[in-house]
Amino acid sequence: MGLSRELIALRVARELRDGMVVNLGIGIPTLVSDFIPPGVTVIFQAENGILGYGPTTADESEIDWDLINAGGQPVLLLPGACFFHSADSFAMIRGGHIDLSVLGGLQVSEKGDLANWMVPARGTGSIGGAMDLAVGARRLIVAMEHTTKTGEPRIVKECTYPLTAVNVVDLIVTNLAAIEVRPEGLVVTELAHGVSFDLVQSLSEPSLIPSPDLREMEL
Repeated sequence: MGLSRELIALRVARELRDGMVVNLGIGIPTLVSDFIPPGVTVIFQAENGILGYGPTTADESEIDWDLINAGGQPVLLLPGACFFHSADSFAMIRGGHIDLSVLGGLQVSEKGDLANWMVPARGTGSIGGAMDLAVGARRLIVAMEHTTKTGEPRIVKECTYPLTAVNVVDLIVTNLAAIEVRPEGLVVTELAHGVSFDLVQSLSEPSLIPSPDLREMEL
């Protein structure tokens, strides 16, 4: 129902602005680097120590397994790319030098709390750099499916999974809608083609607010 994972990434890519330094999390966020809008130049940073990589690649002839992002996926380097120690990488993140971070999510609360690193029923999880990115980036977008595979809401009143960070999410993009986290609550600004506000509400725990400018998502 709604958008594919690639179209979620495409919608998120519309948030990229020329000159931004951007960090992409694992999963759907990784796909964002494949959909940079024409005329926009961004600098992708990976916390394992790369600045200036380009799209991911699955072309065996282009893959260099020494060149991977923080998720272990092969990436292509752009002219001017550089490498550095992971301590320097986290200094960039904690120092507020990342304009935008896009992370996946397991749950997002109505207050913008994020849980994205552990499903308690599985008993294990790996937080990686998510905690630093959620707090250190100037803007945080969460890209995820709207519900779990069994239909449970991922947009909840209170996160029940272990938290990554509190009150940090600015925008949620799911397969059904784009939702801004504002002081007054969760405001639905865009709907995927064929999706109604009532459907999005029925698959979300908190009461959502339809934007006065609510419109169909442009991709």
